[in-house]
Amino acid sequence: MTDTFDTRTDQIMARHTKARRLLKAYNASDAEERDARTQILSALLGTCRPGAWIEPPFFCDYGDNIHLDAGVFINFNCTMLDGDQIHIGEGTLLGPSVQIYATTHPIQAEDRIYTQDGLPKYRTSAQPVTIGKHVWVGGGAIILPGVEIGDGTTVGAGSIVTQSLPARVFAAGNPCRIVRQL
Repeated sequence: MTDTFDTRTDQIMARHTKARRLLKAYNASDAEERDARTQILSALLGTCRPGAWIEPPFFCDYGDNIHLDAGVFINFNCTMLDGDQIHIGEGTLLGPSVQIYATTHPIQAEDRIYTQDGLPKYRTSAQPVTIGKHVWVGGGAIILPGVEIGDGTTVGAGSIVTQSLPARVFAAGNPCRIVRQL
């Protein structure tokens, strides 16, 4: 069984609550409030380098595990489950509704569910996700825990990336497979 953790500890819930407050402000902000949006992202994210931008609405668990290098563009309706580190390299583009999951749950029910105070609780596990420089991830793609995507790679829209991808390939499908070298 992979190491698991409880997402309902006081410390983790405080991070979650802070993120929800900042996300509410970010997602409600007006497009003309660019400075305010930049300040909110700086408070929310672990790293937000110059020129990195997220189109609202945006959703994440904690935010402080998300690291955006310079010039990253994330289109609207992106979801990041950041129970572990998510690193996105310089100049990378994410299409609308991309989902990045650094968090998961054990597959076996007996490993996932336990009872505390008479109520079911759920174990969570996480693995980092790393996306290189100048990557393009097409709209609606899903990237699963532990995946690394190499520099200059393009991931087709709607793909489900279950395994790491090398640099400079075009990959697509469910599950995502390398189609050709770039």
